[in-house]
This record gives sequence, C-alpha cells and structure tokens, in this order.
Amino acid sequence: MVPNLTSTLEPEMAAGPSRAPALSSRYIRFGPFQVDQNRQEVSKDGARLKLQGKVYQVLVTLIEKQGEVVTREELRVRLWPADTHVNYDANVNTTVNKLRLALGDSSEKPLYIETIPRKGYCLIVRPDFVDAPVTVAPVTPSSNPVNPKPAAGSTSPMTDIRVTLGIIGLILGGMLLGAAITKLWISHFVPTPGGFWF
Repeated sequence: MVPNLTSTLEPEMAAGPSRAPALSSRYIRFGPFQVDQNRQEVSKDGARLKLQGKVYQVLVTLIEKQGEVVTREELRVRLWPADTHVNYDANVNTTVNKLRLALGDSSEKPLYIETIPRKGYCLIVRPDFVDAPVTVAPVTPSSNPVNPKPAAGSTSPMTDIRVTLGIIGLILGGMLLGAAITKLWISHFVPTPGGFWF
C-alpha cells in the first residue's frame, strides 16, 4: 500500500529568496527519486514522499554540492536563522536522519548520503537535472504476456477444468468398477432360475 504523501514546508522555508534553490532545472532525478523544485516535492517511483521543509532543504543543499562535503555549519546556516537558539548538532543529525529514512538510506551502508566524520555529509550519487518529469509506467502482473504465470495461490481456469474432469473421471471409474464387481458377485453366488433348489 502506497500512502498518499505530500511535501509540507515550514513557513520560514517559503519566506525568503535566500532559501530558494540555486539549481536552474525544474526536476532533479537520482535513483528512483525525483525532486520537483517548483512544488518542492520529492517522489519515489511516482509516489510522493512526505518531507518537512528542513528535510527538503537538506536534500537540496546536498544536491547543489553533489560530490562535495556539506559541512554541518553550512547546514546550520541554511536551516536556521542567526537569531534561532536550538541545539544545532542534534537538530542537524535528526534532520539528516529523517532524510535518510525517507530515502531508505542508512549511515552504515550509504546509497545516497555519506557521513564524513567530524565534517559533514556528501551526496554520493550523481543527479540528473531535467525540465520534464519522468513518467512511471504501471506495473503489469505478468512479464510474459504470451504465457502468463498465475500468481501464487491462484489457479487458471484451465487448471480448474482439468481438476473437475479428473474428479468426474474417478467417480465414473469407481461406479463402473462397482457395477462390474456386483455383476461378478451375482453371477457366482446367486442361483439362476433354472438351477437346483434345496
């Protein structure tokens, strides 16, 4: 089941022009993900992911500096105004971990975001910048349309007919065998009308 998810931006993310992405293409693709910068949404194989504003901004910052280290200080400046008083280290860690969770990534075996110890983070995949969205083809249940295989636990109509005919054949065979045995028994043990009677 794919949940209906959308991007939710925090108010300060939509406010200032200094927070707008510096990337010129509308769409950014990497792996199964697509970023729509106009809508500030991220989708995976066509299903939208729920990314809070700061999580989205971390992703865009990493994409802008793909292959380079984005320091924790750069993320702090990008995510929180100078007069904000929060535990920056803990909040940066939490925000990056939320992004990893949304992408299905891990710090131990990174596919997208690598932790650079005591420095920051690095996007380790090369994104594609395009002006048209990717279209996702619907998944078909069978990859072989000529001879489709039924799903596990289901049977084809042809298999059902064969099973039914097999059962009918067994019943008829049993009836014929029973009739033959009855006729044989009657012919050996029941006296015929012209025989001797004691």
